[in-house]
Amino acid sequence: MYYAFPLLAVLFWAVNTVVNKLTVGVIFPAEIGFYRWLFAAALLTPVLLRPTLRAWPVVNAHLGKIFVLGLLGMAVYQSLAYFAAPKTSATNMGIVLALMPVMSLIMAMLTLGFRLTMGAVVGSVFSFVGVLIVITSGDLGTLAQQGINGGDGMMLVAVFAYAVYSTLLKRWQIPLTAMQLLYAQVLVAVVVLFPMFLLSPKAGLNGDNLPLVLYACVFASIGAPLAWMTGIKHLGPSRTTVFFNLTPVLTAIIAAFWLSETLGMHHFAGGGLTLFGVLLSERWTRPVRGPARLQAPL
Repeated sequence: MYYAFPLLAVLFWAVNTVVNKLTVGVIFPAEIGFYRWLFAAALLTPVLLRPTLRAWPVVNAHLGKIFVLGLLGMAVYQSLAYFAAPKTSATNMGIVLALMPVMSLIMAMLTLGFRLTMGAVVGSVFSFVGVLIVITSGDLGTLAQQGINGGDGMMLVAVFAYAVYSTLLKRWQIPLTAMQLLYAQVLVAVVVLFPMFLLSPKAGLNGDNLPLVLYACVFASIGAPLAWMTGIKHLGPSRTTVFFNLTPVLTAIIAAFWLSETLGMHHFAGGGLTLFGVLLSERWTRPVRGPARLQAPL
């Protein structure tokens, strides 16, 4: 029964990747990025404001860290997808997101003292080549001539931001409940994204874009993290993380039916290599010869 929680979270995130694409032409990226977190804050405030205020000494002591987490995990990672959506496909976005477990693992090894494994080394190479095949449509030569598509590049930056976020979240271990920490980061996102919202052109909320904003707010911003945290609580982080590998597969299937996106051989080849690399990094745990542990920087 508990396996339903990470599966539900991954499904919410996969649909949200398609929703990102549906926002193109109906609402500006800075608008939905801001409204998403503003509405999430409005929904969470009645439940979490008092508990978070009671924990104010802890919040105040870690205010700088909470700001960095909110900036990376909520403002940068979540919002960049809206800016990337006009420049790439939902399928590409989903496959680039599949790099996240490998990138997070590498960051953990570099900064948290985790032992470097053969799976991490070989798996990261497979995953990176797979993503390159996807973003170059199978012609790696175009990378030297034209560079990376702007949308795919933004998604790579977003994934890197979230890998740093995940590493810092683990390293800092802020003594708040998961929901209080989520709420505090949501408030940071509202503050950080407000100036961009003010300066951005605006379509305004209407019948075409309001359902997209509400989905991003309720399901992607609140429902998915809650389901994911529930999965980790009952199944443990390792078994839960495996479900994230379904994200590109579900995204590609939903995009094909909902957006009529065509799956080419480069999607199958690149997506397969990316997933294979992720599975290698998670399952091949033989340590690389060398120092027992990598030292975390000061």
